Amino acid sequence: MMLNSDAVDLDLPPTHSETESSFSDCGGGAGPDGAGPGGPGGGQARGLEPGEPGRKDLQHLSREERRRRRRATAKYRTAHATRERIRVEAFNLAFAELRKLLPTLPPDKKLSKIEILRLAICYISYLNHVLDV
Repeated sequence: MMLNSDAVDLDLPPTHSETESSFSDCGGGAGPDGAGPGGPGGGQARGLEPGEPGRKDLQHLSREERRRRRRATAKYRTAHATRERIRVEAFNLAFAELRKLLPTLPPDKKLSKIEILRLAICYISYLNHVLDV
């Protein structure tokens, strides 16, 4: 099943009573200029167009729930996975470069990340000792 951003926004259309209750919570409907509460671009009605189905049911959701729904889209997950992959690759490259600077026997011995860090600490301490003597 493929998700898109429209499918996440459209749960169930609100009933007439749900629409009234969500507007009554924010102090009424549209003001004299036709905008939502607080004037143009203000309040919870910001970003809603009269012809957008499924958007009205997002008004009653908390900021956290809107964020959770936005993060549930396939587009968001794909972008997040790409950013994470780039971050991990850069992290592994930095460890590989550090590994090349550390002397071990045999030189091509595979070391874990924690072993690389511990060996680097010991090697830096050794180099400091050599400089002090």
